[in-house]
Amino acid sequence: MFEGLKKGEQYSTRSIQNVFQAAVRKAGITKDVSVHTLRHSFATHLLENGTDLRYIQNLLGHASSKTTEVYTHITTKGFGQIKSPIDMLDI
Repeated sequence: MFEGLKKGEQYSTRSIQNVFQAAVRKAGITKDVSVHTLRHSFATHLLENGTDLRYIQNLLGHASSKTTEVYTHITTKGFGQIKSPIDMLDI
């Protein structure tokens, strides 16, 4: 997401935090947020848009699916659209 000054070089963790916090201030965001908040938001939005949990697990670099499953407890968006296969039977 953030490329360093030299092509392909990574920023330090602290530099990313400084850039992020400056953007937060500039945007007028008053909520307590961090770079890790972006990670959580990214995963939650993917899940809410129907991305399979296994893909999210891979994108986040989680070794265990149990670690990724925490995001299933964060969102309830779309629950109202879930239809039981039994409800679709023509009986």
